[in-house]
Amino acid sequence: MIGRLRGEIITKQPPHLMLDVQGVGYEIEAPMSTFYNLPEVGQTTMLHTHLLVREDAQILFGFASESERLLFRTLLKVNGVGAKMALVILSGMSLDEFSLCVQSDDVNALVRLPGIGKKTAERLIIEMRDRLDKMDTASVTGVTQPVKQDALLSQASPVADAVSALIALGYKPNDASRLVRGVDAEGLGSEQIIRAALQSVTSK
Repeated sequence: MIGRLRGEIITKQPPHLMLDVQGVGYEIEAPMSTFYNLPEVGQTTMLHTHLLVREDAQILFGFASESERLLFRTLLKVNGVGAKMALVILSGMSLDEFSLCVQSDDVNALVRLPGIGKKTAERLIIEMRDRLDKMDTASVTGVTQPVKQDALLSQASPVADAVSALIALGYKPNDASRLVRGVDAEGLGSEQIIRAALQSVTSK
């Protein structure tokens, strides 16, 4: 099991990145809460990782904090919740915000996230309530301010990158475009646009 990686960031294209660890390039999927805290391309970072082994693929997930990885692993234990949905939840809200939704039975906040219907939201609240009580939320980093946007991230426009990232997270193309259009994107990098778009969903 690969539990942690430290290496140089080669590419960042949310929700994917590549990390060079002693000459080996690891392709990693990460929630937006992790992307907000990544340094620029070419710099070194450390990620807590979770290796998901399926019959058709081996997927490596990376997280900026132990708390993010713990929540991801806990979500996977909920009936009907897969890795993609867990990433959507971590991308759409911080651990503290998710905990508040669960403790206050806020189904509406959860169903605003792509791929989560009312029944799934209700199941999440029921099954996660006791599990969250056992989790340490002190080190969560999902609410940290975004780092300086890397100019080498992509030659494509930040708006196009933001739309692509939202689609990869499960939003329909029309919905992704609508969310990004609702952000004043002038002067912002793609990760900052994504953050603002996701915040507009959960703040309704």
